[in-house]
Amino acid sequence: METARNEAFDAWMRERQFSANSLARELNSRLEALTGKLGTYDGRHIRDWRSGRVRWPHAAARAVLADLSGRSPVDLGFVPRRRTSPAAVQQEDPMHRRTLVTGALTAAVAAAAAPAIASTRKIGMSDVERLHEKFAAVIASDHKRGGQLDIEQRATALAETALNLQNSGSATQRVRSHLYGTAASFRSSAMWAAIDGRRFKDAVAHMKEAQVLAEMSGDQAIKFRIWSHAGTLWRHMGRPADALSANDVARELHITRRDPMFASLGMAREMAIKGASHDLRSLPRAYDDARKAMSRADPQAPRPVWLLAFWDEAELHSLALSAYLSAGDWVTAEYHAHRCLASLRPHMQRSRAITTSRLAQAQLAQGDIDTATRTAMTVEKEAATQHPRVSRMLQEFGAGLRATAPGSNSTRTWNEHAAAWRAHP
Repeated sequence: METARNEAFDAWMRERQFSANSLARELNSRLEALTGKLGTYDGRHIRDWRSGRVRWPHAAARAVLADLSGRSPVDLGFVPRRRTSPAAVQQEDPMHRRTLVTGALTAAVAAAAAPAIASTRKIGMSDVERLHEKFAAVIASDHKRGGQLDIEQRATALAETALNLQNSGSATQRVRSHLYGTAASFRSSAMWAAIDGRRFKDAVAHMKEAQVLAEMSGDQAIKFRIWSHAGTLWRHMGRPADALSANDVARELHITRRDPMFASLGMAREMAIKGASHDLRSLPRAYDDARKAMSRADPQAPRPVWLLAFWDEAELHSLALSAYLSAGDWVTAEYHAHRCLASLRPHMQRSRAITTSRLAQAQLAQGDIDTATRTAMTVEKEAATQHPRVSRMLQEFGAGLRATAPGSNSTRTWNEHAAAWRAHP
C-alpha cells in the first residue's frame, strides 16, 4: 500500500531548517532533559515520519515534538492509530482549549494511571527543577515581548509536558503536587499572554484549566496568581464586578496574610479595577494601603519567580497610572507614569512601552499636544507594531490627537511616524 508523505511535518522541518539528522539530535537531547536518558532516534526515524511510512510516532517522541514545535501531533500531520482514543489525542494537543470538567478528568486520569514504564524510572524534584528553568524562560520572554502568540503556545505545550511527566515514572505525592503546580504555572502564563494579546476567549479557557491544576497542587502562590490574573482579565473585558470578585478570591487566600507582598499586589490590582469603575474617591487610600503592605514585606522571604520578576514599586505606580487614567485624573496619572518609568528595571521592556503609551494619553488629555506626541514617539517600534495592547493604545492616541488638533504640526509628525512604523514593521 502506497504511503502518503507527511507534508505538514516536512513543511515544519523546512521552516525550522531541520535536517533529518539535526532534528534527531535535538529530539535525543530533549528526551534526555525530560527523562534523564538520552534518546536513540536517528535520521532514519525522522525520514520514516516525513515519508509517511510511520504515521504515529511513539508517545515520548510525540510529547517532545509538541514541546519543540508548539503544535499538536495531529497539527504536525501525524495520524493516530485506530485504537488511540480521541481523549488520548486531545490530551496531547498543546493548543486544545479544554473545559474545566474535561481538564479535571484529564489531570485526574494522568495522576491515577499506572503505565508499564512507571517502574523503570523515578520522577524526582530534579525533573521539577528542569521545568522551573523553562518557566523562568517563559517569564523572561513575557517581560520582553508580552502578548505574543508564540509565548502562549510554548507555555501551553510546557504545561502538557509537566502533565505527561506524571505518567513517565513513579513519584512521591510531594513531587506530583509540584508537577501539578508547575503545569498550573505554565497555564497561568499562557493565560496572561492571551490577556496581554487581547485574545480573551483563549484566556478564559486557559484560566479554567489553570484553576483545576492549581487546586490539585495545593499551591497557594499559584492560586493567587491565577485568580489575580482573572481579575485583570475581567477588567480588560469591561466587567468590573466580576473583576472585583475574582480579585477578592486572590486576596482572601491565606498567603496574603503570611506574606504582605502578595497582599500588596492584591490591593494594587483592586485599585486598578476601581479606577476602571470610575471610583476616583477610593484610589488614594487603595494606593496607600498597597504601598504600606509592600513596605512591611520581608525583602529576603522566598517567593516564586513570577512575583520576583515584576512586583515592585515601579509596577505599583504602573497600576496606579492605569487606575487614575481610567478614572479621568490625568494629572495624577502623569505623576505615577513618571515615577514608574524612573524605577522600572531594565528587563521590563513590555511594561516600559505600556507605561509610555499611557503617559502620552495622560499628557494629551491635559492639552499638552507637543509633549504627548514626543512621548508617544519614544515607544519602541517592535512594541508599537507587535504588542496588541500597545498598538491599540497608540491607535487610540493617534485618533485622539487628530480629533484634538487635526491641522497641527504634531499631528502631521505623528501621522508620518505611525505610517513609517506600518511601512516597516
